[in-house]
Parts: sequence; C-alpha cells; structure tokens
Amino acid sequence: MTGENETVSCPFDFSEALEFDPALADLMRRESPARIRLRYGDADAWLVTGFDAVKQVTTDHRFSRAGIIGHDYPRMTPEPIVSPESINVMDPPHSSRVRHLASQAFTQQQVERMRHRIVRLADQLLDEMEQAGPPADLVQHLSDPLPQQTVLDLLGIERQEWPRLQESVRQLLVVGADNKEASASAKADLTTYFAKLVEQRRSSPGADLISAMAAARDGEEQLDDRELAVMALTLALSGQDTATCEISDIVYLLLTRPELMERLRSRPGTLTDVLHELLRHIPFRKGVGIPRVALEDVELDGVLIPAGDFVHVSYLTANRDPRRYSDPHAIDPDRPVRPHMTFGWGGHRCIAMPLAMAELEVAVGRLVERFPGLRLAVPPQEVRWDTETIRRFPLELPVAW
Repeated sequence: MTGENETVSCPFDFSEALEFDPALADLMRRESPARIRLRYGDADAWLVTGFDAVKQVTTDHRFSRAGIIGHDYPRMTPEPIVSPESINVMDPPHSSRVRHLASQAFTQQQVERMRHRIVRLADQLLDEMEQAGPPADLVQHLSDPLPQQTVLDLLGIERQEWPRLQESVRQLLVVGADNKEASASAKADLTTYFAKLVEQRRSSPGADLISAMAAARDGEEQLDDRELAVMALTLALSGQDTATCEISDIVYLLLTRPELMERLRSRPGTLTDVLHELLRHIPFRKGVGIPRVALEDVELDGVLIPAGDFVHVSYLTANRDPRRYSDPHAIDPDRPVRPHMTFGWGGHRCIAMPLAMAELEVAVGRLVERFPGLRLAVPPQEVRWDTETIRRFPLELPVAW
C-alpha cells in the first residue's frame, strides 16, 4: 500500500467485464486527492474522486481546460484525442457561447423530431439480425452500427463515406504507443474532411445537424467555420464512443441479471429511469479523460493544489460515491433518481446527452420489445472484452432468442 502523499502509478488498464477497477476503488477510499502518474504526458496529476469535489473542479473557473493546450499533459492515449479548438478544452465565456449555440441543435424538442430516424435505423438493423437468425452478434448488428449510423445520418454524411470515417475514429481511440502516427494521421484526415463539409453546408444547407448548428443564432452571434468543423468532429467521435459502448454494456447487464430484464418487460414505462441507474453503475471507460490545470493555488478536500498543477477528475468514482448514493455498488432500479456524471458535469457536460439518451431508449426498448426470449448464446465468462482502447465494452455479444 502506498503512502497517502506518494505518487501512484496508474496504468488504468483493468478490463474485466464490467467489474470496477480495483485501482480506482483504492484511490476512491482516500480522504483527499491523490497524486497519480499516467502512461503518457510529462507531469503527474491530482486525481479527484468524490462527487462534491468533482462537482467543484468541473464548475470552478480556477481550474482550466484551456490551460492544458501546448503542454504534454498527463493522459491515457499516446496522441491527445482532443483538438486544441474543441469545445472540450474551452473555458467560459468562450465555451459558454459555443455550447449555447451548438446546443440549439440538441434541445429535447429537436431530438424528438429526430427520434423517428433513430427508430427507423434501429428497426432496419434488428430486421437484419432477425433475418440472419440466432446466434447473432449484437455488437455487430446493433451496438456498433446504430450510434455511428445515427450521428453520421444526422450530420448528413453520405453512406458511402461512413466506413472511412468510422475507421479514422477507431484509430483515434487506440491507446498503444505504436499507434501514435496512425492516430495523428486519422485526426488530420477527420479535421480536413469536416472543414470541407462545413463549407458545403454553408452554401447549401440541408436537414442535418451541421446545417442546424450553422443556422443557430444568439443575437449577432453564430458559430464560425472552424468551430462548426470541430463540433462535427466531436460529435462523430462521441457517436462511436459512449453510446456504442453503453448499448452493449447495458444489454450485457440485462442478459446476465434476469431480474432487470424482467423489470423492463413488465414495466416498460420505467425504461428511462432504469437506463439512468445502469449508466450510473457502468464503468464506461478506463481511468480518466481530459485534465484541467489549476490557475491559482486552490485548497480542495484538505489538500493545497498549487497553481500550474494538472487535475484529473473521475466521473466513475463520483458515480459510486457512498455519500451521494446509498449502497453505490449495487444496481437498484428503484433508486430515487439523482443526476449522475456519466455525461460529465458543469461546463463540459455532453451537449448531445438528449440525443444519446434517445439512442439508448430506442435501442434497448426496441430490442426488449421485439425479442422476448433474448438470451446470451455463450456463458458470460466467454464474452470477450476490449483491452486496447480507453473504453469498456464487449467485443462481441452473441445472443439467441
């Protein structure tokens, strides 16, 4: 056991099904932020784990995302995933302006107008799975294609371009050091592609998200071409990231915990609440995301964080904080609904959360409704899990019905 003030080396490479990372659990038990060393980057960082402390870091302007630009900041991947111009590394008030404009494309009302397209895509995919017959790989038939197709469809990208973009996005998420060159090339390719696409939509708008964001106004304010291109890239990335993993992870839990599946079948009206409890519970990624830098000395949970130090937060541990959630490691579909941090918090909470929730509701809802006898086609211990990226998800999910 390391001392409280020692730096803890954190590969954060745990990937056993949906078990909670023991290294994170150990760090979570500490009373105050710990010093950690990640695989990449030339500095250590502080790790903040409790719900209230994470909330403070994500809403306190003394902690800056923009401050990491130009530094070899501590991270999980060899090539930084985020672009310097991305909303993910902006601070208020600039980020507030961009978020306000972009989020006009993701209001609940806008997403409800998109829902029929998501249902159509999901039903087409489930039709193909049904025709192929059991056993079928749910990852191949639903989890992978639905979020990717949804976001690329909503961005108005031609279907023949989808495979190329999907491969570039995949390259960007791999953690191996030997992937650095391919990762940098993928990022450049995607950035150029979306810059050209934005130019086209400015001159010839359509019924797509890029056109909707281009049309967004706040008085005289609107998004410029560079902001639009980076936002489109960010959406394409998230389309192959969180929602893809979460569909597989949620279905895996439903198939290995029959009482949860029975709950959804008998009380379909509770779908959204059950999904939020599963999202809170699932360790959807490994380790941590993008850090912040302290702009001045800040005291946090009894520790003085000096100006210039990097600070990482863990949404995974915040979601399991016993001071916020009773019996936090249990899945309780009747737990009173309290906001969780799976979609982030504060100024960097995912603006596309309404869209992601619509995808999950459609994917899981249609699957449960259409395949009443759905079951795993292999023993749970034979399911293979991703070990190469920062995400936690089954590579294949063989199902029968």
